[in-house]
Amino acid sequence: MPELRYLALGDSYTIGESVPENERWSSQLAELVKLSPQFGGSRRGVDITIIARTGWTTNELWEGIKAREITPPYDLVSLLIGVNNQYRGYDIDEYREEFVFLLNKAIEYAGGDANRVVVLSIPDWGVTPFAGSRDSKKIATEINLFNSVNREESELAGVHYVDITPISREAVNDSSLIASDGLHPSGKMYAEWANLVLPIALDILNK
Repeated sequence: MPELRYLALGDSYTIGESVPENERWSSQLAELVKLSPQFGGSRRGVDITIIARTGWTTNELWEGIKAREITPPYDLVSLLIGVNNQYRGYDIDEYREEFVFLLNKAIEYAGGDANRVVVLSIPDWGVTPFAGSRDSKKIATEINLFNSVNREESELAGVHYVDITPISREAVNDSSLIASDGLHPSGKMYAEWANLVLPIALDILNK
């Protein structure tokens, strides 16, 4: 059986800053899919292509995509981007425009099938130790605004949307959800994200 092809687009949350490669949420998702009885156990592999880098904004992700060889169609495409737009204080209308552009590209890379695209919400870094001296309420408000944009545009485009932000906020009371750098998610948090996406991924891949 040919391997299923998965394209993961994003920033530090997709590349898995400060965790081993096998603990990235996308890697954990691929493993869960491969071992799922619905997928036939481990008889078929999942080939992941990750285009992501710590610090990337929407525009920088596009520059990164252009610098790589994209060979669509992919069976599954995920998109998680925007935290660095918020962090740098970039305009939210600019984010909307660039997010829609990237979302349309993601659909294009999925062979034009919006049903094969999954958008994840932006996590709230304001609850992390890194943000200890910052205004966590202001960060949360801004993250919510950015997420209202990506959710609205995802619904308009007809792609799947997974809200991981509530899980990210659990880190305020559970330090095991934060990586050793005090900012990024741990493998444990990424596992929770992967489990949220899993049912959607299996539904997509079984069609």
